Amino acid sequence: MFDVLTDSFKAAINKIRFSDDEKALKNALETLKKSLLKADVHHKVVKELLNAVEIDTKKYGIGQRQFLRAIRENLTKILTANGNQGFVFASKPPTVALMMGLQGSGKTTTTIKLAVYLKLRKKKVLVAACDLQRLAAVEQLKQLCAQNEIDLYFDDNEKNPVKIAKEALKRANEQMYDVLLVDSAGRLAIDEELINELLRMSETLSPHERFYVADSMGGQDAVRSAQSFHDKVGITGVILSKYDGDGKGGIALGIASQVGVPLRFIGIGEKSADLESFIPDRAVNRLMGEGDLVTLAEKTSVVMDEKEAKAITKKIQKGEFNFNDFLAQMESMKKLGSMKSIIGMIPGLSQVAGQLKDFDFENSVEMKRIKAMINSMTVKERLSPSILNNARKRRISAGAGLSQMEVNRFFKQFEHASKIAKKFSSKDGMANLQNMMRQQKFPR
Repeated sequence: MFDVLTDSFKAAINKIRFSDDEKALKNALETLKKSLLKADVHHKVVKELLNAVEIDTKKYGIGQRQFLRAIRENLTKILTANGNQGFVFASKPPTVALMMGLQGSGKTTTTIKLAVYLKLRKKKVLVAACDLQRLAAVEQLKQLCAQNEIDLYFDDNEKNPVKIAKEALKRANEQMYDVLLVDSAGRLAIDEELINELLRMSETLSPHERFYVADSMGGQDAVRSAQSFHDKVGITGVILSKYDGDGKGGIALGIASQVGVPLRFIGIGEKSADLESFIPDRAVNRLMGEGDLVTLAEKTSVVMDEKEAKAITKKIQKGEFNFNDFLAQMESMKKLGSMKSIIGMIPGLSQVAGQLKDFDFENSVEMKRIKAMINSMTVKERLSPSILNNARKRRISAGAGLSQMEVNRFFKQFEHASKIAKKFSSKDGMANLQNMMRQQKFPR
């Protein structure tokens, strides 16, 4: 999701050798300036960053490592604003979050993504449908909540969104919800009616969080809109939607420094699970092309508890990983979000993630074929892949509507993957994997 910005930093860093002179530094800074402006980073933010990087690089001594260190430290400063990170719960539930934004910003889908994010973390969430301006907004919420098994409060007979919000809060208190997410109405532009409605809703709810959902595709216009909302209503954080789209990414560098509120979450795909908390130092690692194994580990721990993970590891080590385990892991993978976002968190693989674009692992032709093959197996065959002889494979290929050659290829791939997994689950496996990744990273 940081492809454009990451390429910008790589191009600048490559202008400097391990030890060089001021001319090389000047060329690197000029390259970085052009790249950042092209990525739609605000010119004031670019100037501030470049000045700080130049001063710190000279202080450390001009060289590639020093230049990289200066970029890393100053990027972290720019991305950091006073306020909370991620989602912070109130001392007494429910935690109330008022969701705000202009029409078309992705506010409603972001509300559902945030609800799914919290649900995966074992929180009881209620969503309130208070967007009565946009046609079918409530119906969209009904469908999204049903698909993701999220509780929804709505009232088709009430025309006052503030009253709906008040009743939703009452329901959240009575039924002991952990979180109440209020989807408010948006407008095509900021107007007095919208602001007054948000102020009345805020007065009624006394929300712990006022999240502004900004469209990443909007560039600097989105930053200016966030500033207007902050000035007139007050926001505690920004959530960027559509960060996986064709936007240039510069908006992420402008929110904290220009608006003065923290960037809290980023939507990085179309799936309901494609929402990530924004932690500045981790974001800098991603911008540097170094991945984010901490966030990946956190996401994985949410969809797979420790006991389950240990059980799977033992099976892999013993060579007992079967097709039922494989399907269960695929179901867990769906909860992690898009394949592109997952790959992008692994050090050295950001370029591969960029090539995946909109690849849908779950609905890919290959995945559908694999599911058809496994569904054509008997219970015994799923549990014991080693018993699959040619006669069984012929029956499976007929049941799945595939050639025996395709079936044989899948079984060979499964066997090969199992052997690799067994190798990396050994005592020295993770060290080998980290060494392999480290070779593709930026120098520290």
